Formats: sequence, structure tokens, C-alpha cells
Amino acid sequence: MHLPMLCVVHSMRTAVIAVPVIGGLAIPGMVLAGPGHKPGESHSHAEELAYGVPGDPKKPARVVQIVMRESEDGKMQFVPDKIEVRKGEQIRFMLRNNGGVDHEIVLATLEENLKHAEEMRKNPDMEHDDPNAKRLAPRKTGEIVWRFTKAGEFDFSCLIPGHREAGMFGKVMVK
Repeated sequence: MHLPMLCVVHSMRTAVIAVPVIGGLAIPGMVLAGPGHKPGESHSHAEELAYGVPGDPKKPARVVQIVMRESEDGKMQFVPDKIEVRKGEQIRFMLRNNGGVDHEIVLATLEENLKHAEEMRKNPDMEHDDPNAKRLAPRKTGEIVWRFTKAGEFDFSCLIPGHREAGMFGKVMVK
């Protein structure tokens, strides 16, 4: 029996999911998850996370430049690795990879980044298509616009396997 297929594409860099369609309807109760997430778990761009919400690129923002690099002794780092922000402030992170290998920045809580790092070790080619993360090839630039809506201490890390362990992480202190 040949069944028509329903295809779901999360993004151009992630897998295509094909699901048999019965009578024109997908299987009831089926839940899809974004890559690296459990069923029913995803980064909804509208929901407020512990560390804030995606910023509005059309609104004013303080610019913070972050350079990603490797040192001669093999240490990987963000410069700066500590950033102070006021609660409610919108930041435009201007990112530059001055290193010789790919790097990424993932803004989250420390707990979330450590958990996600475990997923990255299992799936080292996973790439992010989230407003709080950006992967850059050597000598490339990018940006993240983020509004910090809650006070606290938050993490930014390169979750490519081995990079965080080589020193590539930092803190955002929101007061």
C-alpha cells in the first residue's frame, strides 16, 4: 500500500521528516521537536525565557562587540568574556570570528548550555537556527539582538565539542 507523505522541514540545515498521511490527515497525537529538543520542546520565539526575549532589530540597542578566537597556547575564548547589562536593555551583539576554526555563541542559562553541550557531543554537526545562537566560520561576522528582561547571571558558550572545555564561555550579568 502506498501512502502519501507529509514532509516537515525545520530549516535548510536540518533533516526533513517524512510522515505517512492517512486519509489526508497526519497521525493524531504526533508531536515534532526541533533538532536537539525533546518532543513538544522547542524555542518559541515569542515566549520569554529565563534570560530574556529576542530583540527587535528596528529598535535602538547598545552595541557590544564580541570576538571569538584561539590563543597560541590552544585556549579558545570570547573577548570580552564578562558583560554587564541593565534589566530591560536591548543589546546588539556584533560577533566576529577571528579564529582559524568555526565557533558559535549560544546565550542561555548555564544549566541549559551545559545540557545542550551534552547534546552537541552526541551530534557535533548540529547547527543552531535560534535567535539566541549564531555559528560563524573563520573570519566571518554576525549578530544577535537580545533584550534582557530579567535580572540574573547568564551564560554564553561555544558548544562545539571541546570549545567550552578549552575556555570558550562567558557571563552576562543583568542588574
